[in-house]
Amino acid sequence: MAKALFGHVGGSDPRMVSEMRRLQKRVRDLEDEISRLQSQNDQLNMAVTDVATSATDREPALA
Repeated sequence: MAKALFGHVGGSDPRMVSEMRRLQKRVRDLEDEISRLQSQNDQLNMAVTDVATSATDREPALA
């Protein structure tokens, strides 16, 4: 009775399983992309901080 209510009379639908796997792979790919972009952003932030620090360490030109 419960299986009939949920529409699972013959077992898992292969299309549903395929779609679930495709979506899980897409989520993993997007999570990897987020990690890559965060790492790249951190590197860029460090470079900007280094440039800003070195610019303030210089003596003023017209002091």
